[in-house]
Amino acid sequence: MPPQKFTMRFIKILFVSLLFFSASQAILAQSGNVRGFVYLEKTGEPAIYTNVYLQGTTYGTTTDDNGYFNLSKIPTGKYKLIASSIGYEPAVVEIELVKNNQIVDEKLFLAESAVKLDVVTISADKVEMQTSVKMSVVKLTPKDIKKMPSIGGDPDLAQYLQVLPGVVFTGDQGGQLYIRGGSPIQNKVLLDGMIIYNPFHSIGLFSVFDTDILRTADVYTGGFSAEYGGRISSIMDIKTKDGNKLKTTGKVSANTFGSKLLLEGPLKKPTTPGGGSKSYIFSAKTSYLDQTSKSIYSYVSEDGLPYNYTDLYGKISLNGSNGSKVNFFGFNFKDKVNYPKVAGFEWNQFGGGTNFVLIPARSTVLIDGTIAYSNYETSAIENETTAAVKERTSIINGFNAAMNFTNFNGDNESKFGFEILGFKTNFNFMNSVNQKISQVENTTEIAGYLQYKYNIGKLVLEPSFRMHYYASLATFSPEPRLGFKYNVTDKVRLKGAGGLYSQNLLSATSDRDVVNLFYGFLSGPDNLQDKFKEQDGTVTTLKDKLQKARHAIFGIEFDITKNILLNVEGYYKHFNQLTNVNRNKLYEDNTDNKDIADELKKDYIVEKGDAYGVDMSVKYTKKQTSIWFVYSISKVERWDGTQAYYPLFDRRHNVNFVASKSFGEDHLWTVDARWNIGSGFPLTQTTGFYENLDLSGSINQDYTTVNGDLGIRYGSLNGGRLPFYHRFDVSVTKKFVLSENSILEASASVTNVYNRDNIFYVNRVTSERVNQLPILPSIGLNLTF
Repeated sequence: MPPQKFTMRFIKILFVSLLFFSASQAILAQSGNVRGFVYLEKTGEPAIYTNVYLQGTTYGTTTDDNGYFNLSKIPTGKYKLIASSIGYEPAVVEIELVKNNQIVDEKLFLAESAVKLDVVTISADKVEMQTSVKMSVVKLTPKDIKKMPSIGGDPDLAQYLQVLPGVVFTGDQGGQLYIRGGSPIQNKVLLDGMIIYNPFHSIGLFSVFDTDILRTADVYTGGFSAEYGGRISSIMDIKTKDGNKLKTTGKVSANTFGSKLLLEGPLKKPTTPGGGSKSYIFSAKTSYLDQTSKSIYSYVSEDGLPYNYTDLYGKISLNGSNGSKVNFFGFNFKDKVNYPKVAGFEWNQFGGGTNFVLIPARSTVLIDGTIAYSNYETSAIENETTAAVKERTSIINGFNAAMNFTNFNGDNESKFGFEILGFKTNFNFMNSVNQKISQVENTTEIAGYLQYKYNIGKLVLEPSFRMHYYASLATFSPEPRLGFKYNVTDKVRLKGAGGLYSQNLLSATSDRDVVNLFYGFLSGPDNLQDKFKEQDGTVTTLKDKLQKARHAIFGIEFDITKNILLNVEGYYKHFNQLTNVNRNKLYEDNTDNKDIADELKKDYIVEKGDAYGVDMSVKYTKKQTSIWFVYSISKVERWDGTQAYYPLFDRRHNVNFVASKSFGEDHLWTVDARWNIGSGFPLTQTTGFYENLDLSGSINQDYTTVNGDLGIRYGSLNGGRLPFYHRFDVSVTKKFVLSENSILEASASVTNVYNRDNIFYVNRVTSERVNQLPILPSIGLNLTF
């Protein structure tokens, strides 16, 4: 069957299944439902992760990231519906269920408490911990992110992610995100449902996301359910605010690193509380570090710190009176860096789309979806003195669309959905032996999934199944997954998760680059080798061309006290098929070289690998004090059919200690601190130099008179180790209340307080050592109005 016809048939099957699923869930509902939204009275924004319950009963839940809640299987009768959250007055409304299958819709509004509470409790999290698996996931809000030292004056998601269990960043400069053995290309990043191909700037302290526009950020480090796919390591799902629905507000800030502007407000105010409205939010932030560092941080380098970026994001929200809404959004992120005498890197990404939430009047099913387009372009130009790759370019653009149907049935939940992606890649690359590798490819992916959540006594089960079809490879990937949690006691919970995962995208990086910032995107090639040599010498036949992984994770949660939570997780990721650019290619893949081994002529080769380790975290929260300790021990290995090696991000030990304290009258002073120590990364050492002669002339060429280029002789791949990395950061913030709606915030921070010389790279030709960031003091002001 032609791929186009097969694709259309697959889509039709998905739609028919969706309709059947929705209808069957409505028919099976035999009890009353109470559902609705909880909003913040001051701004009209959804109140996320808020307790919602029926007074005097055991029926309760927490709101999701849209402020939505659903209580099902409620017997007929009169009740008091209550929404409560720390720092807000409880919202109470009386309701009545008079018949089976009745759906009661309510909206509740939380007003800020007139009494300043000095104690912080975490009751909503406790409920969710006992009724959901929550395996290898961290749910972040702007409040969490702001407990990190605000380097440059503004807290950033990139700084917080660096302390998460299982997450490794490769440094202050050129930092990239590696999660439990997965490289950046194996980590899927979603912004309002739209794919973001590069979420971090070249200076590893900052992401493309403005913290003040974020609503939630869910980071899955492994074992994620079938709702997510197309990546074999991790997921980062980020959602932004809708904007203030009642009045225009904003924020301006400036510091020694950069500046920022935030505006939000109503385009159409609701005429009644909870009525229909239109709102907007816009954020712009930029860095001028490449200019200010020449004078402020002249001791770092006479050329300054060569980083520059600009991030723009805008969103318009149309909100219906029943809670349904549709959003339209767009972005443009840019980054540029130039390392003198080494390399220059530049990228630009832009895109836009729409997402929606629908609340059907006569159904218990919640419907949401996304349609988006994004484009990412990157280039790298190498300095000739490095004797390395001269130039690389990569472009990826395309769309993604998804639709999800969620049904609530008491403490149980079922979800079904589909996803369609289409993208084009255009890639050009010269490897270290000057063999050109290029690709232009159009790719389509279609996926459908079904997942459930069952609460059976003390046991929580979350089975799910994903069917992913890769049209360019004409390959199906069935992916069963399972998560579970067992509540041993009220304070002790055992949990586990695992499953099969696949992806088509791959990146092209050279493991021998002295600076590794270029990530080109390619769709999985179909001209891979057919055979693979295992480490034990046996030769196996490859069944398909996909990259694949298997996850197995087990853990324990222990509420040591009401203020101290211990979480320990052991994981194993087996990457049973990876695709990489062939660094050993010497010959063109043509009929003249048919007898040459594949590993010497193919553009891409297959690898296998393993990542395993243990992550432990202890979190203490009481009053205005928060302390978090994280330790990870891990090992990552690769086998490419010829040699075993450790990838660049194989950090064996990683420790983070984070503390935050608010004090003074009305808690207007805040001190945040972080200390990190990690063992050294692998590197390929330089063992010598030679004259590389170009013998492409005539047969009579006299090689004794030809001047060659400088050639580098390398040691074993990643056979060496860099020294340990460690750094201490601290920041102090003071708030000045100017009026009811205006707050001026002054901050001072120091990065690398004791000026540790952490190595960044060594120029292979000159042997010049370049370190990561030295001590960097900074000051900043921001005004919220």
